[in-house]
Amino acid sequence: MPSKAKTGKKLVIVESPAKSKTIAKYLGEGFIVEASIGHIRDLPQPSELPAELKKTSVGKFAVDIDHDFKPYYVVSADKKKKVTELKAALKDADELYLATDGDREGEAIAWHLLEVLKPKVPVYRMTFGEITKEAIQRAMGNLRDVDTALVDAQETRRVLDRLYGYEISPVLWRKVARGLSAGRVQSVVTRMVVDRERERMAFKAASYWDLTGQFGADAGSFKAKLAAVDGAKVASGRDFNDDGVLTSKNVAHLNEELAASLAAGLQDASFTVRSVDTKPYTRRPAAPFTTSTLQQEAGRKLRFSSKSTMQVAQRLYENGYITYMRTDSSSLSDEALTAARRQASELYGPEYIPQSPRVYTGKAANAQEAHEAIRPAGDSFRTPAQVAKQLSGDEFRLYELIWKRTVASQMADAKGSTATIRLGAVAADGRDAEFSASGTVITFPGFLAAYEEGKDETRGDDDSDDARRLPNVAKGDALTASEILAVGHETSPPPRYTEASLTAELEKRGIGRPSTYASTISTIQDRGYVRKQGSALVPSWIAFSVIRLLEQHFSDYVDYEFTADMEGDLDKIANGQAVGASWLRHFYFGEDSDPGLLSIVNNLGEIDAREINSIPITDEITLRVGKFGPYLESSAATVDPKTGEIVESPRANVPEDLAPDELTAAKAIELMETAAPEERVLGTDPHTGHTVVAKNGRYGAYVTEVIPEMTEEQIAAQPVEYYKNGKPKPPKKPVKAKPRTGSLFKSMTVESVTLDEALQLMSLPRALGEDAEGNLITVQNGRFGPYLKKGTDSRSIGSEEEIFTITLDQALEIYSQPKQRGARAAVPPLAEFGPDPVSEKNIVVKEGRFGPYITDGITNITVPRATSLEELTREQAVELLAEKRAKGPVKRTATRKAPAKKKATAKK
Repeated sequence: MPSKAKTGKKLVIVESPAKSKTIAKYLGEGFIVEASIGHIRDLPQPSELPAELKKTSVGKFAVDIDHDFKPYYVVSADKKKKVTELKAALKDADELYLATDGDREGEAIAWHLLEVLKPKVPVYRMTFGEITKEAIQRAMGNLRDVDTALVDAQETRRVLDRLYGYEISPVLWRKVARGLSAGRVQSVVTRMVVDRERERMAFKAASYWDLTGQFGADAGSFKAKLAAVDGAKVASGRDFNDDGVLTSKNVAHLNEELAASLAAGLQDASFTVRSVDTKPYTRRPAAPFTTSTLQQEAGRKLRFSSKSTMQVAQRLYENGYITYMRTDSSSLSDEALTAARRQASELYGPEYIPQSPRVYTGKAANAQEAHEAIRPAGDSFRTPAQVAKQLSGDEFRLYELIWKRTVASQMADAKGSTATIRLGAVAADGRDAEFSASGTVITFPGFLAAYEEGKDETRGDDDSDDARRLPNVAKGDALTASEILAVGHETSPPPRYTEASLTAELEKRGIGRPSTYASTISTIQDRGYVRKQGSALVPSWIAFSVIRLLEQHFSDYVDYEFTADMEGDLDKIANGQAVGASWLRHFYFGEDSDPGLLSIVNNLGEIDAREINSIPITDEITLRVGKFGPYLESSAATVDPKTGEIVESPRANVPEDLAPDELTAAKAIELMETAAPEERVLGTDPHTGHTVVAKNGRYGAYVTEVIPEMTEEQIAAQPVEYYKNGKPKPPKKPVKAKPRTGSLFKSMTVESVTLDEALQLMSLPRALGEDAEGNLITVQNGRFGPYLKKGTDSRSIGSEEEIFTITLDQALEIYSQPKQRGARAAVPPLAEFGPDPVSEKNIVVKEGRFGPYITDGITNITVPRATSLEELTREQAVELLAEKRAKGPVKRTATRKAPAKKKATAKK
């Protein structure tokens, strides 16, 4: 065959369209840049496998567990068109450049492209840490092959996650609830949040007291705190353990009485300065951002969720503003060091940079492949002011944070001095009281002129030095005292994790990858294991059940060290020091005395689901996690105060917004005492003979009828059906009839509703009659109040009571008026973000049937569960609406009835 004629075209494939547009600007003539839009193939669901594979060793996981765990990949349905386009582009190219990201995920995408496209032209692997002209030119000079070790590590992780999830999740379905999932990292992260809540639940507060006073000298006044009594240090929060027990020895533990008497005895005492200690103060700048520290700091300073941080950083990277945002390295290239030092000198002065560049080499326990720290892109940095008009609000704020941190990392130390004054007096009762005051004065701000790192909430007393200047006093100086007050304190429980502090703890323990922290934290919220209360992460009761089951029966797989060690093993595979197939074989099948996952799953034995889903609150009250949510159950029978009946195992619902550590014994007793009856029999429907009851349900109180099940005699009396061979079929179990139900009006309660009211509620919707065109008009109650309905046209009415009084004429009058969109417009929107740049309509957030949603009046999109309304920004709202528009309207598959089978004509 004649060889293909040279075209001079070079095909470059990246992951995203935004990245392709940016890189295209820096490549020379003849380069065609296409985007794969992420992975082009993946493991299918086992149900999607070809029939001939379903009963083989591939069938369970879409992974051949008997042949080196070889994955069975398929091109995703939504990527088939893209693959066709890439193959067509490759036909006209003389060279192929795979320019996906340089981490394991990017390497795997490049390998999959190679496997699917099967190029017959030279192939080059091209990586770069930033999308700038200089970086692209350097990348073209450092081309390489696809790194198969990195691909093996990514593939091993993908198969590992499939094995873990598909073996353990079904156990959760059987013993806790359907639809739950277990994940190699997500389950461990959930355990961390649950463990912290357990600590808070077990915590016992201790009280302690101290004194504060205002002291004056000729040079000025200052505030000081009691430090010692008769030479013994005054007890503070850190001197107690979580059981409320004082653990420190030789400390003075003041109670209210002792503190108050000491304060009274010092009112007329003569105070003098006992010592003045001054020390030099030096503070070094923080290292440039890694993925983890960027998520933490953006959470503290910008109130971004981890997911939002990574989304914004991705856009900044793809558009050439910052370097690659998935990195464990805090090091800077020589070009970046020069750029940061030059900019610091230009903006703050030459005295603000040290003589030599600062080098940061510290890495996390689970450091990934070499990348630079996250910094502004380019060999010279653009200031925030220079890019302000090109970026959205969130993009600008994150870029500014990255720029400040990078420049500050190459600036001089902050310098100053810390002074500590000790002063004291003898109280009227003879006790010696010594107070202390400290203050730090910054004399040279150094890097603080550009940036100061944020802090997470900590426990104990805040003994940090205030940035205040203390008066110039000397030992022996007399002081005047005023406002000597006794102040009480209580020890505080361990603070709940925020996304920032959880990210820091994961990195510290070496669990998971910093690049996946955002998606993992988002997943545990989407799964309902964790919710946000402000910025704090609060576990659900179902998370307690899940973690308890995993701890008891899969202990290794939620063990912190075991999970961190797995990351280390994946690192060895990535470095070529181990082989993925061998590691997976050991993990799944086990070896010698080390059982694998398969053996553990096959030998679980009996799991007591009731025990797993029960948490004792008091000796008599137990919290149970049920099908419809958590509830309390008492082992002590109670007497219904209204009926006098004995209620065995009484129950009470647990409010959804009540955090687990707030369900104390006292609160549980209160909920049990104030619980409305679960069910109250109202009487018998005279028309059907069915019993009518009122109940308290998960979504409110309602009435319903009890339809008795058919007896065995009634089932046996049904007409007999026969098989073709003439034998009778066994009696069919009848389909259970759906009972009529009706939600109680707001003015009704389970205790007060009557049988007549219940029958009315169950009769809804109520038909009022027809309009002139013959359209039926009905009235009914809905989640958002009472309303009329005529075909698809709904109109709200005033009150629930009107449902049974409104007439057809009144309804026709309402329909004669022009429809006002949102007759509930009196309810203000949850948030407003101004006009949309595309539709030019006002963007608002409203409360909808399935939660809050963003709308411009044309396009609607639900607010992601992982994003709280407090975190939602205009830029995010605009972006979410744009993404929804790009997807177009939801395509609904029409349900078609199969044509009726023709009856066979009997042969004569």
